[in-house]
Amino acid sequence: MDTPDIFPDRLISDRLLIRPAAPGDGEAFYAALIESQAELSPWLAWTFPPPSVAFCEMECRKAHGCYLLGEDWMVFFFERGSGRLVGGGGLHKADWKLRKFEVGYWCRTGHGGQGLITEAVQTLADHAMTVLRANRLELSVDDNNRKCWQLAERTGFTLEGLHRNAGFTPQGRLRHLRIYAKIPA
Repeated sequence: MDTPDIFPDRLISDRLLIRPAAPGDGEAFYAALIESQAELSPWLAWTFPPPSVAFCEMECRKAHGCYLLGEDWMVFFFERGSGRLVGGGGLHKADWKLRKFEVGYWCRTGHGGQGLITEAVQTLADHAMTVLRANRLELSVDDNNRKCWQLAERTGFTLEGLHRNAGFTPQGRLRHLRIYAKIPA
């Protein structure tokens, strides 16, 4: 089966619409980040200090350009019933020759524990493996971020190892990263 080297314009799961960030999404992105600041800032450097609406809009526009070029697929997860932005993520650092992508995800405060982000990550991974014919999906998780690495394990990613002192927290402390991957069966 020959598939194009492009990211889709949307994916639909049972409860979610998953689509690339686009111009005009800045305000919704900003609201989700500000609401989720306390939960996200220990793990994600781009959430601290709190961004402005203009910064979020610029990030959405840049992300949309990368999507159009097939370089990166930053997406938002919208609840199908309400249209509310409940999180985001994507397939990043696309290597189309190797067919390798880095998976990322985050959850808006108040939407954890409902399985929405698990559903989104599973949908992204399934699409990458079947339609994009990924040879490798990879994700790295701070060893202290138990919720995040448990989600990786729930969605079928395999722990390949712990990279000690492999990066810095947003607060500048050394951190250990768990490296997970998923490859075709």
